[in-house]
Parts: sequence; structure tokens; C-alpha cells
Amino acid sequence: MKRITYSILSLAAIGVIGWSCSKSFLDKKPLGQLDANTLANKKGVEALLVGAYSVLDGFINGGGIFLGGWQSSGTNWVYGSVVGGDAHKGSDAGDQPDIIPIESFSSTPTNGYYEQKWAIVYEGVTRSNSALKQLAAATDVSEADRKRITAEARFLRGHYHFEAKKMWNNVPWIDETLVSLEEYNVANTTDIWPKITEDLKFAYDNLTATMPNKGRVNKWAAGAMYGKALLFQKKYAEARAVLRDVYTNGTTATGAKYALLTKFADNFNAETKNSTESVFAVQYSVNDGTSGGDNGGWGEVLNFPYTGGPGTCCGFFQPSQDLVNAFQVDAGGLPDLDNYNKREVKNDFGVAAGATYTVDNQPVDARLDWTVGRRGIPYLDWGLHPGVTWIRDQTYAGPYAPIKNTYYKTQQGVLTDKNFWTSGVTANNYTLIRFADVILMLAETEVEVGTLEEARRLVNQVRARAANPTGFVQGSAATYQVGLYTTPWTDKAVATKAVRFERRLELGMEGHRFFDLVRWGVAEPTLNTYLKYVSGRPTNGWTPPVNKRNFLVNANFTAGKNEYFPIPQNQIDRSSKDGTPVLKQNPGF
Repeated sequence: MKRITYSILSLAAIGVIGWSCSKSFLDKKPLGQLDANTLANKKGVEALLVGAYSVLDGFINGGGIFLGGWQSSGTNWVYGSVVGGDAHKGSDAGDQPDIIPIESFSSTPTNGYYEQKWAIVYEGVTRSNSALKQLAAATDVSEADRKRITAEARFLRGHYHFEAKKMWNNVPWIDETLVSLEEYNVANTTDIWPKITEDLKFAYDNLTATMPNKGRVNKWAAGAMYGKALLFQKKYAEARAVLRDVYTNGTTATGAKYALLTKFADNFNAETKNSTESVFAVQYSVNDGTSGGDNGGWGEVLNFPYTGGPGTCCGFFQPSQDLVNAFQVDAGGLPDLDNYNKREVKNDFGVAAGATYTVDNQPVDARLDWTVGRRGIPYLDWGLHPGVTWIRDQTYAGPYAPIKNTYYKTQQGVLTDKNFWTSGVTANNYTLIRFADVILMLAETEVEVGTLEEARRLVNQVRARAANPTGFVQGSAATYQVGLYTTPWTDKAVATKAVRFERRLELGMEGHRFFDLVRWGVAEPTLNTYLKYVSGRPTNGWTPPVNKRNFLVNANFTAGKNEYFPIPQNQIDRSSKDGTPVLKQNPGF
């Protein structure tokens, strides 16, 4: 654990130079050594708090430290979406090869991606604790501000520990009471769910409905995260009460604002960010005086079409055929909850750039083409996706491109950084929790407590937005159809499938999928079925895909092991006390 101790005053203290909801302060150099007395005042504490917020994107560049990026992105595009089967690493086999064993469930504790993710989440923990520690010593902070700052810092500390818990399960809890380097050698043998829950509940109980700055957590964002933590622990009745409060009072209480946007795609547009659907978002900005796009979406900079289109780099994060197939619908506009891979959505795999290509007329959910870029369909305002010319190596990772993270052509140079080596650093926020997520989490709890018809109503609320033709890709050659569930839900098993499937359609490519599969206890059968399909291994009842992922032909998810990632070996080595590592490796590694 000594890996994180450097930051307890060094990085966080730099924030005393100035503060706002960005990381621009990290570009300033301290004029002299800062000590606790320098920070133990309202200005210093507020700066430390903003420093804690600034790690939400998973990237630090300043104060002599360059840490994180795509390996530790707050979007979890690798760990949530690629590992969860929504997407492949993409690009070609030789670029960022450390992702390949992560995607194929064959990684080891020495994989550098895990080291970066661990360092970032515990940097966030340390910064949160630094704010709390200096707040306790400050004498010029009003009681109202003290209550607010404590709640914000504890929310952030809870969130970062929540990230660690999702990734590794067996992780140490670090709080502001640790005062020496030796005390950072904390064991990871005690379940930290109670501590995470306590922090998030405190924030929910003590924050107000509105905050003075965009990006700061309020009562309802804290409640959404608290409800999510309860859901992960299968405390369904408790989660239902909290999420019901967010759903009801977060939309009607004084100062509340939450509602689904009319258009699904507006959730992923930098011009409409911090909207009524944004419950808690990582704030991105560009062209703001910082160097190298430090405040933009640094962790997603690889995830654009390879050449000729937006970003010009680097062909990563390519949606899977399995995800695309999931958007197929029946005559009533409903998904096939059990056998969606029995038919493959047509794609241009192996079709030359100059060859004629006709888009499939099989009806699909309209959200498909706001989630996946595919040939012959308008790609935002960039014209029709051209197919193979935007794909780095079609034979490696398939014919599709991501789109939710992508900017519009009219935004280039304005909402993308003008001075970065690629235009793929954008001001398009990553929304950690949006209101549709809250609705679907609440629907999940309704199923678990037995109110199936209320769950159906909630799922239909999300689907009704998707069914609105004003939100379809205009000018598309695709056939869109989204229906509502009109038959009463009387079977819990069917309702469960429908709610879970809706989460995939609504939240695809947003970093949630793998963690959902694990908490539902279905990761092993779901992902092994997925791996067999996308690699073309024989599967009863399914037609093998045309665009097979050969690098996954031997991939296999092992139950009891692959639900969590290996704890970085470097962290275990550095945790030694009297020659014995304090941190214990996860089972199977």
C-alpha cells in the first residue's frame, strides 16, 4: 500500500493554489513546502476537496506526477464494457496488448493496467481523506460548510472504495485516521461494504438537493450511489426505499431537476451535458488554459474511428456482434430475452470500401445506432459510417465503432481540445449515474420485493423514450421499432430477464455490464456463452457469426476466480511488514 502514500500532502496540497471543478490547479507549482497549517483553513480545505473530485476521470497530470489514463479511466471502458462482452479491445493485436489477457480472462497480477487503476482509486481515497483531516483542524469554517464538505468528501471516499470493491472485492479501507506511512499497510481481509455504505449514507443524509457548482454531488446523487451500493449487496428492500426517494423526490422536491431527456442521444452530447438526466457526472472541459487536454476525456482518447473521421485515433473499443444482435426486436418491438444471437445483424465484415453495401432492414431498437457505429448509418453529423476505412483491423476486432463518446463534427476545435495530439480529448462529460440508470435500478428492486407490475411500468418508462421517433437517427436506412411490455408481469423470472436486458440496451458501452453480471451471479454462464459465440465455437441453436474473434477462441471465464481481477503484484510486494505481505492475493491468481 505504500504506492499511494506519496500523495497524502504532495499532490492534494497543490490544490491550495486555486480551486474550481477542474484539474487546472495541478499545472501550478507550489512556491514552497506546504504543511498542514497551510491547508487547515477554508480555502485550503476547499482546494483539497476539489483535488479529490479531480481524480474521478482516472487521470492526473501535474505536480510532477503523470498517472492513469485509459488504463484507469473513470468510464471503466476496459473493465466494465470490454470484459463484460459489450465490446472488444479493438485496434489491432499489437496496440495496448495488456488489454488482451484482461478481455480473455487470462491476465496475471503483473498486468500494468491493474497497477494504474489501483493507484488512481487510492489516490482518490487519499485526497478525500486529506480534505477531511484538514477540515478537522480548520477554525474558519462555518458549521454549514463543515457539514457540506464532510458529506462531499465522504461521498467521494465511498465512491473510490466502491470502485476498488467492484474491481478486486478484497481491498483495504483507508480513512483519515491513518497518520503514519506504516499504517498504510492495511490488510484486505475485512469486508469494506459496511464502511462504503456508511460514507454514502452520511452524504445522502446530510447534503442538500442543490449545490452551487456543476459537478458537485448533491443529496440525490448521493442517494443514487448509496442505493446502488445497497443493490450490490442484495439489500433490495433498503435499496428500494432509497432509490424510490431519489426517483420521487429528486423529480418533485424544491430545486430538484431529474427527468429523462426527450432524446436518448442527448445524454452523450457535450452541448447538452449536465442535463435533467445527469445525476452524477465526471466534468470534462477543453481549451481552458491547461496543457495537453488535461481536463478533457483523456481516458477515452483511444476510442475513436481509426482514420478519416472524428478523433483520427485509434480504433479501440469496438462494439461486439453480441451487443449489436441484442438490439434486434420482434414484430412487437420487444427484444428476444433468450435467443437474440439466433440471427446475426448484417454487417460489412469483409466488404471492400468501394463495394456496394445495403443496410439490413431487420427491425432493431432505435438505441442501436446511438450506441454502435455501423456502415451505411449516419454517424452523428459526420455522414454515413464508411465501414472498413474507419476500422484499423477489421479481421481482428470486427466492423463496428463506438459512438457514445464521440463528438459532432460541428464541435471540433470548440468542444475538443485544439492543442492535443488528437482531437479525441473532448468536453463530453462521462455520466457515472444518469436518471435512466436510477429508474432501472429501482425496477430491479421492485422485482426483488415482488411488485412486478411497478417494475414493468418503470421499464416501459425507459422504453417509451427510446420509442419516440423524434429521437431516432434521422435519415437512417435502418428500420427502427421499440415496443412496450403490455402483458402483465406475473413471473419473477421473466421480469428479472426483462429488467436486466433493458439495462444492457440502455446502458451499453457505458462501463456497467461486467459489474452487473457479477452482482447478479450470472457472469460465468453469460460470458462463456458470449465467448463461444463471438469466437465462432459451435453453439446449439445459433448460427456462428461471420466476423469471428479468433483471439478469443480459447478464452474461458472461470467461476470463483474471474468475478474479480487480480490484486496488483506490485501492491502486494510493497505492503510487506516484517518481510510478510499484508495484502493477500485474490483466489485463483
